[in-house]
Amino acid sequence: MKLIKLSAIGSTNAYLKELCQQEKQQSFTVVQTHKQSAGRGQLGTVWSSEEGKNLTFSVLVNFLKFDVGDQFFISMAVSLALQQVLSTYVANDIKVKWPNDILADGQKIAGVLIENNLAGGHLNRVIIGIGLNVNQECFPKEVPNPTSLKLLSGKSFDLDLVLDEIITGIEYYMNIVLHGRFEFLTSLYYQELFRFKTWNSYTDASGLSFSGKIIGVTHAGRLHVDIGHEKTREFNLKEIKFSGV
Repeated sequence: MKLIKLSAIGSTNAYLKELCQQEKQQSFTVVQTHKQSAGRGQLGTVWSSEEGKNLTFSVLVNFLKFDVGDQFFISMAVSLALQQVLSTYVANDIKVKWPNDILADGQKIAGVLIENNLAGGHLNRVIIGIGLNVNQECFPKEVPNPTSLKLLSGKSFDLDLVLDEIITGIEYYMNIVLHGRFEFLTSLYYQELFRFKTWNSYTDASGLSFSGKIIGVTHAGRLHVDIGHEKTREFNLKEIKFSGV
């Protein structure tokens, strides 16, 4: 792992992307900052983090030739790495909320933003941006349903140690991806998937509320939901809202 530490930056993803454009960087180059002023979540949402209290970092993974159609398995690998590491720190129920948010007892503790770079119709690298609430205890009112390792455990954590364990976890699960063990990875993902095979309330993009049961994720990463009466629906990101979360 090559670690680049910055005191402050707009976005670690943007910084790492710029480095890659200047010259080729080795896999598992990590850019970490204590203060990120323009952190982003999925589809342009904002990631808010108190300076020096949490982990905000980006990880580069290079590929020789990776099929674009298999890219959701990268998301699976990253979320499983986070879930596994956090489960060793707290006794709370740590789950993956599709596609790759991490929840602790139903509260958001980590978010992931993965940005792909294509060459010749294949992925040649991904930049994985991660925001993890570690030692923060107070959050802005506009942040929905947040928590942190310290709020869950009452203890403070060494940011460098947590980061190192997460990178080790990402390397482990990414190796499963690179060996094409997609069925195995999917089975692990389903074991940790929030609300998997249980009936719950949801709202679709049109505002329609309905009861559904998550029954899987398609190869393309769409959420597959049983809506009853032998009918199912598939959803892309932001096409379905989880009630109560």
